[in-house]
Amino acid sequence: MADAIVLINTEANKVARVAQAIVEIHGVRDVYSVAGEVDLVAVVSVPDFDDLTEVIPSGIARVDGVVSTQTLMAFRQYSSKDQAAAFNLGMD
Repeated sequence: MADAIVLINTEANKVARVAQAIVEIHGVRDVYSVAGEVDLVAVVSVPDFDDLTEVIPSGIARVDGVVSTQTLMAFRQYSSKDQAAAFNLGMD
């Protein structure tokens, strides 16, 4: 599995339309409207690293209204749910 976080800047009057278009791209798990230096944050999850090229530069970056993107590649996932489950092993 390959995961990435994509920071997205949009044209000011197109944030909602861009978000809706991006969330419909296969491989995009979630899109968040955020405050700060970027307008949207997309969470991408695909079966293989090579699939990211279809989702990000060929998909997200080409949506009408997207001004720029910055991709953060995920190396490892940490989850409080996973940590809690690990501590509960053998407690039955």
